[in-house]
Amino acid sequence: MQSKYKVGLLRLNLLLAALLSALMAPASSSLTEALLLWLAAGWLAVSALLVEFSHRRPGLVPWQLLPSLLLTALLLTAPERFPLWLWAWAALVMLPQPAWMSGLNLLLAALSWGWLAREMPPPLALLSGILLGALLLLGLLRSRDLAPLRGAARQRVHLVPGMRLWPRAQLGRDLARERARAQRDGVHGELLLLRTGRRRFWPQAQRLCELTRRFEPCYRLDSRTLAALLLSPDAEQAERRRAELLARLGPVKRLRTTPLSLVVSVSDECRALEREAGHG
Repeated sequence: MQSKYKVGLLRLNLLLAALLSALMAPASSSLTEALLLWLAAGWLAVSALLVEFSHRRPGLVPWQLLPSLLLTALLLTAPERFPLWLWAWAALVMLPQPAWMSGLNLLLAALSWGWLAREMPPPLALLSGILLGALLLLGLLRSRDLAPLRGAARQRVHLVPGMRLWPRAQLGRDLARERARAQRDGVHGELLLLRTGRRRFWPQAQRLCELTRRFEPCYRLDSRTLAALLLSPDAEQAERRRAELLARLGPVKRLRTTPLSLVVSVSDECRALEREAGHG
């Protein structure tokens, strides 16, 4: 199934879940329960609209934390109405998240089970606890198995949909290929590093992608550093083109340009950038 159809199916599922929560809210037995359901509906709806992540809404910790807190609050507030929602913890631990977030989800799942188990017969409480523990373990193992695939996918795709901006690891792989291509075609290739401010980073990143040619990749090295591999017929034309590009790009804090034949590593170039004098 193509990526756009997978995204569309995920968006549809999230919207259906949001609709279900919204329909359940008016029948709530308390104001707290209704507010929690409306919050859940809102979170699911916004998640559906923003399912294609970009730099404008990264996977922030509060965004990951909110569904866990909402589920816990619903189970503690109205355990008699939402007992089946206990099994949703197995799905939450499968989501991409830092290790501490996985630990927190396990603690919240245990708290939720303990709260529900108070009203169960001991054998049923024990059985539900064993089943929940097994599902959580399977979810964690599945999340661990998917982690390398997610990391590899992030390295292969653009950082921002529609923008020719690649991660730092991709630059390390592209250097040797672009160096060989420049030597083979007899053109001048160079690595351009730009240090900008945090607030100006994304506007200048977009501008850099617009000003470079489609076969000249651009990279995000960190939250303040951009890079581009530029190709020109010779060094003289490369200098003129670089000056024109910088004039249209706007002011940057630091600048470093190195012919591809002299680039040893990305780390060395970044350290050299730190030693460069401030630039207009």
